[in-house]
Amino acid sequence: MKKNLKPIGGDFVEKLWAESWTYIKTVVDIVREPVLVLDKNLCVMAANEPFYRMFQVEAKDTEGTEVYKLGNGQWNIPSLRKLLEDILPQHTFFKGFEVAHEFPTIGRKVMILNARQIYPKEDMAVKVFPPIILLAIEDVTEMMVVAETLASHSNRLEAKLTEKSQKLETQIGILQREIEQLKKKSK
Repeated sequence: MKKNLKPIGGDFVEKLWAESWTYIKTVVDIVREPVLVLDKNLCVMAANEPFYRMFQVEAKDTEGTEVYKLGNGQWNIPSLRKLLEDILPQHTFFKGFEVAHEFPTIGRKVMILNARQIYPKEDMAVKVFPPIILLAIEDVTEMMVVAETLASHSNRLEAKLTEKSQKLETQIGILQREIEQLKKKSK
C-alpha cells in the first residue's frame, strides 16, 4: 500500500529552516574562536561573540554586510576573495590561510582562516536550504610574536657563538704556534 506523499509546504520548510538555523547558530556560538556565517552572496548572516570581542564591532555593523566590506574593506584581500568565491560553485574549502593585517582599532593581527560550506546530504534539502559558509578565524598573533622573538634570540645567540668560536679558533691557532716554537727551542 502506497502512502500519500504530500509536497513539502512553505510553512514546514520555514519551520525546518528556523530549527536548522537555531542549531547552526548554537554550534557557532559555543566555538571559542571567532566565526562568521556567510550567505551565498558572502554577506554576514551571523557572527559569534568571540568575533565581536576580537574585532571590537557590533552585530548591527556586521550582520547583512558583505565580508569584504567589514572594517572599512580590510577583508577585501584578493587571494581571500578568490578562495571564498570558489567555495560554493566549486564545492571547495580551505584551511590554514594566513592573513596579517593592521587594524585601526585593534592593531596588528595575524590570523589563520578556515572556511567550508555547510550543506545537507539529501538532494531535496539542498534545494530547500540556502547555501551557507562558515568562516573560522584563529588569532595567532601572540604565537607569531613568540616565534619571532625566539627566532631573533636564536639568531643573536648563533651570531655570538660564531663570534666566540672564531675568537677561540684564533686563540687556539696562537697557542699551537707558541707550542711549536717552545718545542723547537727545547730540542
